[in-house]
Amino acid sequence: MEPTLLQILLLGLVQGAAELLPVSSSAHVIVAEKLMGLDPSSPSMTFLLVMLHTGTMVAVIAYFWKAWAKTFFSSKENLRLTILHVGTATLATLVVGFALKLIIEKIFMHGSSKDEIEDLFGHLPLVGSALLAAGILIVGSGLFRRRNNGGELGLISSLWIGVSQGFCLPFRGLSRSGTTISVGLLQGINRQRLEEFSFALAVVITPPAVAKEFLRLLRSHAETASPHHLLHLLGPGFFGMIAAFVAGLLALKLLSSWLEKGHWAWFGYYCIAFSGLVFFLASRGF
Repeated sequence: MEPTLLQILLLGLVQGAAELLPVSSSAHVIVAEKLMGLDPSSPSMTFLLVMLHTGTMVAVIAYFWKAWAKTFFSSKENLRLTILHVGTATLATLVVGFALKLIIEKIFMHGSSKDEIEDLFGHLPLVGSALLAAGILIVGSGLFRRRNNGGELGLISSLWIGVSQGFCLPFRGLSRSGTTISVGLLQGINRQRLEEFSFALAVVITPPAVAKEFLRLLRSHAETASPHHLLHLLGPGFFGMIAAFVAGLLALKLLSSWLEKGHWAWFGYYCIAFSGLVFFLASRGF
């Protein structure tokens, strides 16, 4: 079943908002696709998600560019520290993510194909479990933050943030921004600097992840994912990108406001409640 323009626009809004709020875009998109009767693993949906991710990344750059210019890029020393911290976190993410991938493939799913392993994490019980874990982490860090407003980002804190981001790579439902910001809050890092750093990491780590997904699409669906088959989705997908971009900007404004007002834990309560819905849908056979 090919998605309609209305479904693409709705998915763009869901993707844009959930990707940049600490509530897990993958969990929301998977649930939305299943409720609309769409197949998340089909070539069409994979291709559209690549386009929607592009829209959210443009929103991140547009929203944070001025802030990054005043902090991370304001001097040669700040730029050097930014490269060091972002590089350290990204390297830790890749090491942890690759190690988890090997453990899952070699120990827990020995003999399974790579596609089966990728599809495993789209199963609703696992998505619900990851959402629940993210919600508990966000609530805990939100309550801790009230007692400790923290300080500046350092090399060790960057390392731990990168490690936590690595756990988000395979587990759909474990929000990347929710996890990285929560780990930073638990270390007592300044809220504004932490938010800027978390989304700087997103700009670095997301394009390779999107490219990997696109290559997987071409490799796994060589016959059905032909250029002719996918080109007709460019027009509707472009409107979905715009929807994701607009929703992403609004989501970032909400995120900044709630962080500033000390409402971070509210995102965690939402994740916990949403995990209950995911478990319910799983029990109903979705």
